[in-house]
Amino acid sequence: MAEYAALREVCVRRTIGASAGDVFDAWLDADILAQWMQTRSFTHATANCDPREGGAFEIVMYAAEGAIRHTGNYLTIDRPHKLVFTWRSPATAHRDSLVTVEFFGHADTTDIVVTHRQLPGDTCGAHTEGWGDALALLAYLFRR
Repeated sequence: MAEYAALREVCVRRTIGASAGDVFDAWLDADILAQWMQTRSFTHATANCDPREGGAFEIVMYAAEGAIRHTGNYLTIDRPHKLVFTWRSPATAHRDSLVTVEFFGHADTTDIVVTHRQLPGDTCGAHTEGWGDALALLAYLFRR
């Protein structure tokens, strides 16, 4: 029970200059996902995904020091409003954590809210920074 008491969550928000449908699709298209799903510590990423509820994904982020593999399964795909998926990586001790991504579309922008739950407490800072970096790259991808 004590290990669960240490679990935390982070929430990161970003406005993207594109429609909710386009931004939502960028989370489920492996080629596009590989372009932005990484942090500043990495040089590039690869991605594979089976974008259906129950389907799996894999994102591998590469740096000079090596590669880090992230995996999970899609639990909810409600285009263009919400994605919910599990997230496993070395930073979660290869245990499932839970990511909810909400998309709030406006005329030609989308507000994204990423909430990552069930994280080991000592990784919250790194996850906040990581999601912030990834969303900045996503916003750059849609720059006008």
